[in-house]
Amino acid sequence: MSVMEMSHRGKDFMKIASEAEADFRELVGIPDNYKVLFLQGGASSQFAAIPMNLAPEGGVADFIVTGAWGKKALEEAGKYMDTNVVATSKASNFSTIPPVSEWKLTPGAKFVHICSNETIGGVEFKDIPDTGDVPLVADMSSNYLSKPIDVKRYGVIYGGVQKVRVEFPKL
Repeated sequence: MSVMEMSHRGKDFMKIASEAEADFRELVGIPDNYKVLFLQGGASSQFAAIPMNLAPEGGVADFIVTGAWGKKALEEAGKYMDTNVVATSKASNFSTIPPVSEWKLTPGAKFVHICSNETIGGVEFKDIPDTGDVPLVADMSSNYLSKPIDVKRYGVIYGGVQKVRVEFPKL
């Protein structure tokens, strides 16, 4: 029987899920006060879920748009709340990250969103932006687990793991 055929409430599945979370927490260094969710739907489903969960009553979210995925996250969030483009690298055809000194963060924003690695234009955040008391939300689909993550610096980290690739040595 495969995992997909098991009851999600069954003892065997619950053991697999518990061990997967424990291993993931250890691998990434996730503090106990953070929740780990394994969800279906890919990262794009989080473009709506993030604003609906972090700002159910609305408000403003800030976006740093450095490529196609950040733009899509912005557009989807705009269906649920007000959005503010704090910085964009559209003028450079999404080939750079605008200097933090040029960002104009919204006082009282519900969150600040980045895509940590825009694969289409090849733009990757090397440093974690300081957003003060405003939760930093990062789409890490394309660089998840490629380097150590200081989880405590983020409010939410999400990613579509379908992009994860594992290669086995030739036998």
